[in-house]
Amino acid sequence: MTTRRPSPGRPRHVPSSSAVSPRDQVLNAAAELFVTRGFAATSTREIAERVGIRQASLYYHFAGKDEILAELLQRSVRPTVDKVAKIEALVPPQIHATALYLLALIDIRTLAEAPHNVGILYGQADVTNSEIYAEFRDARQELVATYGRFGLQAASPSVAADIDTREFGEMLMHSVEVVTTIRNAGMTLTAKSANRIAAAALRMCDVSKDTIATAASTATELLAEFHHESHQRPAGDHT
Repeated sequence: MTTRRPSPGRPRHVPSSSAVSPRDQVLNAAAELFVTRGFAATSTREIAERVGIRQASLYYHFAGKDEILAELLQRSVRPTVDKVAKIEALVPPQIHATALYLLALIDIRTLAEAPHNVGILYGQADVTNSEIYAEFRDARQELVATYGRFGLQAASPSVAADIDTREFGEMLMHSVEVVTTIRNAGMTLTAKSANRIAAAALRMCDVSKDTIATAASTATELLAEFHHESHQRPAGDHT
C-alpha cells in the first residue's frame, strides 16, 4: 500500500475545540461510520463532514479510506503483537499459564480501547474481501501464532497432543475476541469480565483451578507494567 505524502490542505471549515490531533479525529469519525454504516457504504466526503473538515483536507492525512481502514484494523491487533516480547521477558519461561493470561488481558484491553469497536469489522464481507484486509491478516496471524504457542506450552499433555499451534491459537484468540460482541451489545467491559475471559482461555488449556488462580494474580500485577504503553487512539465513545 502506498502512503500519500502530506501536502498542504485546505483550512477546516468547522473549527475544532478538540485536543485530539486532526489525524485521530479522522480515524475516530471513520471508525464510527464504518461500524455503523459499513465500510463500502461510507465515503471520504462523509468522513470529512463528520470531522468538520473539507474532503481535500482529509487527503492531507490519508490517501483514501482504504488507508484509514488499514490503520484502524492495525490498531485492533498491533498494540498486542508489539508487547509479546515484553511479556516473555517479564514472565519466567516455566510459568506458561501466566504468559497466556497476561497476553489475553493485554489483548482484551486492545480490543476494548479500539475506537468504536472496530473489531466487528472483521466480519464484514466488504472488509474481509479487500486488499487491506490481506495486509491486516498477516499481523493477526502473528498474534494467532503467539496464542497457539503460549497455549500449547500451558496446556495439559492430553490437550497438547491433540491439536496444532495454529488451530489452538485461533480457538484461544476467538475466545478473547468475544470482547467485540460484548461491546456491540452495549455492555460495559469491566475488569472482572476481562479476568473471566482470560480465565476461560486457560480452561481451554485444561489447567487446574489453582494454576488459573496463580496466573490471574501474577498477570494482574504484571499488567501494571504496560499501563503507560496504551496505544494512541482517537478520542470518543469506546463502548
